[in-house]
Parts: sequence; C-alpha cells; structure tokens
Amino acid sequence: MLNRELDIVKYNNCIAKAVNSRIYAFSWYLNCVTDNWDALVLNNYEAVMPLPKRKKLGLNYIYLPPWSQQLGVFSERKIDNEQIRMFLKAIPKKFILVDYFLNSGNRIENKYTIKKDNYILSLNADFETIKKAYNKNRKRISNKNYSDLEVKKRGNRDSFLSFYKTQEMDFKTHKDTFEKLETLLKTENKAVNIWTVSRKGKLIAGLVWLKDKHRITYLAPVANKEAKDRNATTYLINELIKTHQNTNLILDFEGSMVEGVARFYKSFGTKKETYYWYKKKIIGWIVKQ
Repeated sequence: MLNRELDIVKYNNCIAKAVNSRIYAFSWYLNCVTDNWDALVLNNYEAVMPLPKRKKLGLNYIYLPPWSQQLGVFSERKIDNEQIRMFLKAIPKKFILVDYFLNSGNRIENKYTIKKDNYILSLNADFETIKKAYNKNRKRISNKNYSDLEVKKRGNRDSFLSFYKTQEMDFKTHKDTFEKLETLLKTENKAVNIWTVSRKGKLIAGLVWLKDKHRITYLAPVANKEAKDRNATTYLINELIKTHQNTNLILDFEGSMVEGVARFYKSFGTKKETYYWYKKKIIGWIVKQ
C-alpha cells in the first residue's frame, strides 16, 4: 500500500500493540529517517510491514535506512514463518533489490538471509543487582570515581550535533546518515532523548537514546579521546541503567557484529538477540536464484 493510502492511525496502532514492536517502525520515525516509505498491510491492519524505498536511474529498490536496526513484519499475534514468507513474497516486483533488516520476532532462515547479532539487557532489577552480571573489568571501571564528570539529561541538540560532527575523523558518518539524525532530533518527539557528558565545562561525550513502551534504544553514542580515557561511556550507560532500573524495559544496544564493540556490550551482562538481514536481487528482471 502506498504511503498516501495508509490509514496512519491504524498503522501506528498495529505497531504499538505488536508483540515485537519496535520504535523504528512508527510513521513519525520512518518520516524522519527514510526518503520515502510504503507498507504491506494484512486485512484490516492485523499485521504490517513498512518498506523504505528509493529510486535510482529510474529503478525502484528497498533499502536500509540509517538509524533503523530492525523493521520487518509486526503483529499483535505471534508471527510464524509462513506469514513472514507471505509478506516477503508480497513485496511488489517493481523493486529490483530488497535490502532489508527483519526484526528478532521474524525468525526465518533461507538463502537470502544472514544472521545479525544484537545485545539487550533487562532492566527489571535494581542497578546493583544488574551490575553483578557485569564482567570483572566492567565492574572495576564502574566503581571508579566519576565526580569530575557531569551528565546533562537534557542535552542541547545543536551542541550535540556539532560535537558529533567533530568526531567524524574516527568513523566517517555518511552525509545522509548525519542529515537523518539531524531531522530526527529536530522532531522534538519525547521519545528522542539527548544526554551529554562534560568535564570541566567541556563536552566530551554524548548519546541519543530512544524510549518506547518496551525498550530503551542506545541509538547514537559519541565520545572523544578524553571521554574514552575517562571511561565516560561506561559512566553514561550506568546512569541510563540507574534511571530505568526496576522497570519492564529492555536496554537495546543495537548490535554489533564488530568484535570489539560486541565485547564492550557483552561486558554489561547482556543477552544476545538474533535478527536477520534479508537481501534479494533481481538481475535483468529475473530473480537471482
């Protein structure tokens, strides 16, 4: 269904009630991070599947929008493999490429899917109990004195974006990725939060995180060398956990398949969550087998 044909209220209601709900799939979020998007809809919005789309040289394709780790099929009822296959098969044939992340509730394995790792942490205990599951090194770092660091829980958007851009020498943010983050922050949606860490009045680290009914999503962290030397990221994550301890929320670290980053996330006692990267090409208008 084309975007303009969607009943947005019913669409968002389906995402909100879904057993596998993800903040990335709400219409307001997709409007920020995609160029354009349509959706597949089952019956009267019993299940939906957002489709971020682009066109290049007159050819249509489904693409991976930035800041969107898991999309896929969403439903209030548990989704089985047959339903996932049905939705994937229903993607219009005009799209010559489908490059797409399914969510962890869409467990399907075939020749077009690759397993991806995510790390999540339950926040349904107090901080000291959660910290007991940290590895030895993370516990040691967490117990350091951070009295010289100040966390601002209502960080300034422009200051954060400016600082984020200055750190590009380390990770080279694609222009579109940065612009979509800027658009996301300009929405001033209450689900989007900016925290910053300062030392001696100087900004050294920051984080954009998302909050919905189910998850705290660790979306866009950034830190300079001074912050890394002071382990400011660990301090910031601990503050995030303390703020949401004893809730039914999950802290979603968003990955990673990069060994060093994955090791850092695992050090907080996280649980691995598997989701799937689905990629299918059509070459010469014939599906590649």
